[in-house]
Amino acid sequence: MAERPQEKYPPERAADAAPLERVAKRGWFFADGWLLPTSLFLLTFLAATIAGAEWTLNGAALLDPTKWATGLPFSISLMFILASHEFGHYFAARAHGVEASLPRFLPFPPLLGTVGLPNFGTLGAVIKTKTEVASRRALFDVGAAGPIAGFVATLIVLAYGFTHLPSVEFLLDIHPDYFADDYLAEGAALTFGDSLLFAGMRAVLPSATDFVPPMTEVYHYPFLNAGWFGLFITAMNLIPVGQLDGGHIAAARLGRRGHIKVAAFSMIALVAMGAAGAITALGSDYGWFDYQFGWGGWLFWAGLLYFFVRVEHPPLAEEEPLDPKRRAVAYLALAIFALSFAPSPLYIAPTG
Repeated sequence: MAERPQEKYPPERAADAAPLERVAKRGWFFADGWLLPTSLFLLTFLAATIAGAEWTLNGAALLDPTKWATGLPFSISLMFILASHEFGHYFAARAHGVEASLPRFLPFPPLLGTVGLPNFGTLGAVIKTKTEVASRRALFDVGAAGPIAGFVATLIVLAYGFTHLPSVEFLLDIHPDYFADDYLAEGAALTFGDSLLFAGMRAVLPSATDFVPPMTEVYHYPFLNAGWFGLFITAMNLIPVGQLDGGHIAAARLGRRGHIKVAAFSMIALVAMGAAGAITALGSDYGWFDYQFGWGGWLFWAGLLYFFVRVEHPPLAEEEPLDPKRRAVAYLALAIFALSFAPSPLYIAPTG
């Protein structure tokens, strides 16, 4: 996820440093060495494998280790996407002579998936630059390299998934009554929301004879599931707020004043979409609406950004404008965000 830069905070702005950075300054989480990052990677890989088996088999895998191998296509794909993102930051930092920690992958405890929380096995990953990012160009390169690399990896996973769809028997093994008239006739189904890119690849890549799963079933397909989640985390990281990747890009491209305006607008949009999602979800439960717009989770994300990541970006080391090539890459990052963003990423759709 977001790369954590080592910025120089003036004394009067020291309180604006994110809590994770203050923890890092005490040493242990970003300390040098291989043991912690390797352990976290392996734990995240295991958690993602279990989560993948749960998604693929429609549950019933958590307490049965013999079924965990079913989750390997999902976990390998997801870790490929996450590692591409994080090492994009890492190698960009090193290219600018900035010392950076190895990525810390963050596992999601599998048991939390049993209480109704969507479980993809991970909360993402984070790195920290240990020396000052001395210029806007370096800040831009380090911030943009991660989501661009992760986006390319996601494209590869989705392209493979949509061109190697299993036969319809795969879904019938999970839901034998899928084509029955009364399948989900009364009730609701977890639905993954479409982004422009996911919808476009779904329309173009499968062959005419392929069975293409609907968004209420797509999470059983490990490559599509991992690719969908890759787009989701790419879009979340490209929101131009604080020290998210999008915040670094916007601050380097627009300067401090420009970034403050864009970040404020982004926060208002997140709150509005979160409120709309909560209202339409509640209205759907009572039969007031038959559609979903927004997602209540955006309110939670906005709260995390406001209280922990902060809306403003830390002061920049200098105000030298970006060169034309980097300005073009900024537009590329904006296009990636537009293609990856789903206003309603997760919702419960009535099926009756």
